[in-house]
Amino acid sequence: AIIRKRFEGKRRPTERDTELHTVDLDDGPSWTKLQSITQQGDLEEFLHTAELAGTEFTAERMNVKIISTRQTANPYLLSAAEEAEALQRHRENRSRLKVPRRPDWDRSTTAAELHRAERDAFMDWRRDLAHLQEEEGLLLTPFERNLEVWRQLWRVLERSHLVVQIVDARNPLLFRSEDLGRYVGEIDARKRSLLLINKADMLTDAQREGWAAYFAQQGIRYVFFSAKESSEQQQQEREREDAAELELELTRHTLSEDQIDALEREQARRAEAEAAAAAAAPSAQDEFEARVRAVDLGDEELRTRVLTPAELVSILMRESPQIADAHSHGKLVIGLVGYPNVGKSSTINALVGAKRVNVGAMPGKTKHFQTIHLTSDVVLCDCPGLVFPTFATTTADMVCNGVLPIDQLREFSGPSALVAQRIPKRVLEAVYGIEIRTRPAEEGGDGVPTAEELLIAYAAARGLFKAGEGNPDESRAARVLLKDYVAGKLVFCHPPPGADAAAFNAEHYDLANVAKLSSHVVADPDSGALTVKHAASDRRNVKLAVLSNSSSRSAQLDRRFFAPAAGAALQTARRRAKSHA
Repeated sequence: AIIRKRFEGKRRPTERDTELHTVDLDDGPSWTKLQSITQQGDLEEFLHTAELAGTEFTAERMNVKIISTRQTANPYLLSAAEEAEALQRHRENRSRLKVPRRPDWDRSTTAAELHRAERDAFMDWRRDLAHLQEEEGLLLTPFERNLEVWRQLWRVLERSHLVVQIVDARNPLLFRSEDLGRYVGEIDARKRSLLLINKADMLTDAQREGWAAYFAQQGIRYVFFSAKESSEQQQQEREREDAAELELELTRHTLSEDQIDALEREQARRAEAEAAAAAAAPSAQDEFEARVRAVDLGDEELRTRVLTPAELVSILMRESPQIADAHSHGKLVIGLVGYPNVGKSSTINALVGAKRVNVGAMPGKTKHFQTIHLTSDVVLCDCPGLVFPTFATTTADMVCNGVLPIDQLREFSGPSALVAQRIPKRVLEAVYGIEIRTRPAEEGGDGVPTAEELLIAYAAARGLFKAGEGNPDESRAARVLLKDYVAGKLVFCHPPPGADAAAFNAEHYDLANVAKLSSHVVADPDSGALTVKHAASDRRNVKLAVLSNSSSRSAQLDRRFFAPAAGAALQTARRRAKSHA
């Protein structure tokens, strides 16, 4: 009745009718301006571009029916030849991946003029990237499309004397923007840039040596660091202090009043002694600065060394140029820039020694650039997490690199197949304690699990079944496996250009090294050889669920048909048929 009342007196729309769409140039409240935008649909991107252009428009959309669409290219993974061709095209066009520049301005430029010039320059940058995608047919990662976030980067670069670009050690070249270093030099030739390779604890000594040789050949200044190891050490110290306080509190509840009074007097005496000692001794800040000044590492020692927080601060101070400007007040300003999931905020927290910056894996956790006073001479300038435009081979590769959110994933077979190709089968079985049944060679198998085989084996072993159907839930299994891969439980490190990935990761996949991290690898009591326990896949219901997949069903039918009992039954049936004839 409400619907009929609303449309009373109006005719039903026909196919010849059109719809009019307009856009209003209203930027909205201030808190919405810095929302990170990395992906847009076609209509959203069109409206956002029109908004940046500063023009009012009226667009007419006809009622269009799409009859069919044809996709000839593989939407999930590329063959080896196709991937090699794509990487070659990436190398040829990498100079066209630029960071948007802030237009030149001076004191006579008004705020409105600068605002307009920034929008125009940003639109030109967006057009160039759109040309790469549409005309050249290149696949780009989702990049930051919000001008306000790029304005934060411009402010950080203008303030900083040294710009540190933080990347993930598992794939440094993906997260590194080559053009950012050039832009820093354009702002001021005295400024410098440095590459901080975080999560270096995931690299072996040989892998760090390989990357060190590559960066030295390319003339890139770099350092290795692990924010996770530093944060874990600080967390252990805090846990010991909390445990001591808890033990003291529990002791008070078990003592009499006289004993509590004596204990409090003893605590007061100790507190006075500690306060007197603290007044005479240097503070924690002074001790940290003393450790920073005591660092004396040569270039050869820095080649593959994973630095401690004090060593890292010392190297940053050594690399920073001495630039006298009005806003730095005689201090060194170090800008930190990077993707939102490479550990930028964790690095700052490891340096400061306390949680000063919120940590998040999605763009937009840090809304504005922040300044943190690290020492009396050094100030850190934290930029919001920025997703720079980078070439990618497939969407599955972007998911495995943590560029696309896993929880919003719709197509999971491509990324799962990529994990199965990169991580050897025995390592997957050793980490999770499962048995992955693959297609035999006579049926075209090559020993590498498919996405279906991997996900069915994991889902069945972990009890992940679809409600009402009882089949293994491959979607839930894919999300768990992909999150483990991105978090580093399943380690795969991309090699420098020209190196073989399997040989580069061979040390990671040695069962002796896997046994240190997994309880599913055991030594044979007689021979001492390492074997993998399939405890999670040995249950009867798990075996039945795994056997129900297509790759094992044919082998099961063959065994039943060619079994001796099947042959005897066939002969009996033939004799009965002859007797009836």
